[in-house]
Amino acid sequence: MTDHVTLAMGGGGKQTNELIGEIFKKNLNNKFFTADDAAVLPQPKGRVAMSTDGFIVSPAFFPGGNVGELSVCGTVNDLTCMGARPLYLTCSYVIEEGYPIADLRKIVESMADTARKCGVSIVAGDTKVAEKGHVDGCFITTAGVGEILDGIETSGKFAADGDAVIVTGDIGRHGTAIALARNDFGIEADVTSDCAPLWYPIEAALKAAPDIHVIRDATRGGVGTVLYEICHESGVGINIFREKVPVLPQVQGVCDMLGFDPMNLACEGRMVIMVPQDEADSVVEALQGFEDTKGACVIGNVSKEAERVGHVIVKTAIGTETYLPEASNELLPRIC
Repeated sequence: MTDHVTLAMGGGGKQTNELIGEIFKKNLNNKFFTADDAAVLPQPKGRVAMSTDGFIVSPAFFPGGNVGELSVCGTVNDLTCMGARPLYLTCSYVIEEGYPIADLRKIVESMADTARKCGVSIVAGDTKVAEKGHVDGCFITTAGVGEILDGIETSGKFAADGDAVIVTGDIGRHGTAIALARNDFGIEADVTSDCAPLWYPIEAALKAAPDIHVIRDATRGGVGTVLYEICHESGVGINIFREKVPVLPQVQGVCDMLGFDPMNLACEGRMVIMVPQDEADSVVEALQGFEDTKGACVIGNVSKEAERVGHVIVKTAIGTETYLPEASNELLPRIC
């Protein structure tokens, strides 16, 4: 095999089979992985959730992860938000002609490692090679199926008056890491992405508090955008206590220099959870038992007061209140 991806590797012949065998099958193989046109899978016993997502992050390698790891985390976490145990993923690669085989191998290895970490099987895929300049390196699309736990029903429309608002850890780290990795600003800071699959922590939280109302993945647009989405879906307002929102000092420092708000920066391993107040401590305790969610905490509450409905209101340390601006137009830094 050559050191770089060639157009012939996307042509469907011998070189395509070599690429699939040496890179994809070698790393992703499991008892469900198929060479046929579609995977044949055991039927889940209960309700299923299904999701799909595309990943075009630039750079493909960033502090704390890469696009392969990200592509598994993104779809696994979307299923997780519905209380669904991730079962199966498919993946589609579009690779630029001339892309280094060594980099592709690292991406696929990371994808396989992350899938094993959260117990999901990658069962089928597709590979295309685009002419040089038509793709920025390597684009991945994943689709996933999960089995929803018995008795669990979550949605952005279920937020209720008085619910506690929980985040599963410090926020804004992925967006900051991507901005620094591009080296557009000449800033150096020790910031790594929070990219992580969160099924096992969320499963523990759901067992501790089956009445969780909302679980939402805070990716593009960050926690602030998710809060506004829930406001609109549920017809509520949300109060946030600024001093309780966890932000790493180095992330806050970068934000201060660039004029960003951590509330609007992307996360890839953080969720927003809304649960009745009397179950909030149980959820936080369950989450804190896992490395990726050990920073979980309550940051606010849900309100149905008429003047607050449709707004995210931030309460400062000195007791003043202000509206969190609802993000619009282009979100910076653009992560995909």
